[in-house]
Amino acid sequence: MLIKLFEDNPNQRDILKITAVLKRGGVIIYPTDTVYAMGCAINQVKAVQRVCALKGVKPEKADFSMICRDLSEIALYAKVSNEVFKIMKRHLPGPFTFILNATTKLPNVLMNRRKTIGVRIPDNYIVRAIVEELGHPLLTTSIHDDDEIVEYMTDPELIHERYCKSVDLVIDGGFGQNVASTVVDCTGDEISVLRQGIGEL
Repeated sequence: MLIKLFEDNPNQRDILKITAVLKRGGVIIYPTDTVYAMGCAINQVKAVQRVCALKGVKPEKADFSMICRDLSEIALYAKVSNEVFKIMKRHLPGPFTFILNATTKLPNVLMNRRKTIGVRIPDNYIVRAIVEELGHPLLTTSIHDDDEIVEYMTDPELIHERYCKSVDLVIDGGFGQNVASTVVDCTGDEISVLRQGIGEL
């Protein structure tokens, strides 16, 4: 299924349809403020395992991120110091992934060996409306292209063509970017940029 949504005013009926798919354990593809991503509700174990299978990784080895609706939801699943909170408050919503130490509230299926989790609040109203309606964070992982020059798939119709048999739903929110988020590691004593993407810290 392909659903077209406009970022400045996503149709609420469609948002409800999408969250119903997620609550049933569905896997979806959606736009963010950077690249298109694949994901599912973090509390749906079988859906998380499906995403892992599609990405060709074992759950315990996967370095997944999740999209939260706000900073207080991030603090449920990850340890946030005052310094990190101030930095996130300045930069979110925005094209950043912050790597944080996980709390015990994080579902076991998402807990990697380092007990860390990436967190995002994208500056994209479609995905934020979905997370808000869902009531849980969304596991998120970027959609890569097989092309050697272009790293990410940007055309939602081509994404749908390629993934329509393996995911439950693709959201067309217009063309995506071809540069990912900036990844910021906040798990050690020093805050460091692991990957420079669109966001400038």
